[in-house]
Amino acid sequence: MSIHESSTKKPLSGPERRRWLRAACDMPVSLNLGGSRCEARLRDLSRAGVCFFLERSIPMMTVLDLALDLRLPAGVRRIRGAGAVVRCEKISKALEHYEIAVFVHEMAEIDRKAIEEFVAGLGPEAIERASGQQGA
Repeated sequence: MSIHESSTKKPLSGPERRRWLRAACDMPVSLNLGGSRCEARLRDLSRAGVCFFLERSIPMMTVLDLALDLRLPAGVRRIRGAGAVVRCEKISKALEHYEIAVFVHEMAEIDRKAIEEFVAGLGPEAIERASGQQGA
């Protein structure tokens, strides 16, 4: 490949740039923002991150703790992790309602594998729905 060819390639975007499958889902997620706890609604998740809805904004690169319960074939598993806000977009002009994406940088591998199992168990429709969205 010539230098010219490599410089004209378009960067990957959307689902093509994602390393891990993610799935659309609607479930609660507990957040801890520097000692302040709040509840949000997940929009989608993958082993690398989550996207959720919240009634307030969170500044970019804010580190937060999160916890959620996943229903797996073996039972309910409590998943915990920590991550940084990589996107926060207001989704309503009239209301304080935000879509927030978090890159999870700290999570036990067993919890990441549980998320992969959960995502795979939701099936192609949920994964396809998530692929058409801008999430974590």
